[in-house]
Amino acid sequence: MFDSAGSSQPRLGRRGFLSLAMAGGVALTASGCGLLGGSDDSGSTNTGSGLEKPKIKVSIMPTIDVAPFHLAVQNGYFKAEGLEVETVDAASGDASLQKLQSGEVDIAYSSYTPFFVAKSKANADIKFVSDASSAGPKSTEIVAMPGGVVKNVHDLAGKRIAITAQNTICDTLTKSVMRDNGVDFTGIKWVSMGFPLIGGAVKRGDVDAGFLTEPFITSSAKTNGTVPIVDTASGATQDFPTAGYGSLGKFTSANPKTVAAFQRAMLRATKESADRSKIEPLMVQFSKVDQATASLTALLTFQSTLDARRLQRVPDLMQQFGTIPSKIDVASMIVPQASAS
Repeated sequence: MFDSAGSSQPRLGRRGFLSLAMAGGVALTASGCGLLGGSDDSGSTNTGSGLEKPKIKVSIMPTIDVAPFHLAVQNGYFKAEGLEVETVDAASGDASLQKLQSGEVDIAYSSYTPFFVAKSKANADIKFVSDASSAGPKSTEIVAMPGGVVKNVHDLAGKRIAITAQNTICDTLTKSVMRDNGVDFTGIKWVSMGFPLIGGAVKRGDVDAGFLTEPFITSSAKTNGTVPIVDTASGATQDFPTAGYGSLGKFTSANPKTVAAFQRAMLRATKESADRSKIEPLMVQFSKVDQATASLTALLTFQSTLDARRLQRVPDLMQQFGTIPSKIDVASMIVPQASAS
């Protein structure tokens, strides 16, 4: 879900079903969460659609949050809107944002935190096109080894915690859940690495605990024996917006019909993503996990229509932690939202 690309409790089979469907709601988001990827081209060359730009490039990450996007490509929903969509892989939320700022892509998927950091620094006129996901129960967790030094959230103070990077959704959610439980997070030693490496680092003792999203939580539990310590999608960050699709103001202003077509295709695919049977094959195909892992994975909540009041929670929390210096008005960053065609 997030900025770069374990529990055995029952949810939808042993782990819970769909809460995320990363911001959409999937999200399974990092800056970042989850793991999906791969480049696909919708193949449409419809130039009679009336769109200002019928062929666009979209940067994506290997996260579960993008499952609705893959559905829109595979089921021809972009084509039906007269859009030809070329995907460009990005290694992290920051990398996705850089591709947007450089003009390599027209729309970028990322966890929300890099977008707001860029906005706070006046590095880019960021506009949000579509939501992607919110953190569902047990879809983002701090994990550790059973019998290790970290047995609960109170043991995290002063420990080494693996995250993808600082000032991302990973440390933001971790700080929030620690604060909710009265735990001092100022002495944390943050260790940056990719999601696929975190479970192994926890097992070896290179770090005391790690922040993971699905399907890495389930995969690490099976491979490394890690166990969940605290659900970071709880307390102040319950149903917390995690990721979405952003663009630049000059693009959204010049291409309102193109943006609306993208939104309609994503809305259609996101509604379809409520059927878990549509998502698990994508996890196997793009996340490279086996079917057993896919069936146990707790999903983020997929969403596509942006709500300013809900999304305002993200920069407000970032400001509390000093990640951005001042308040950001989210409403001014959201472009008009299209309804289903």
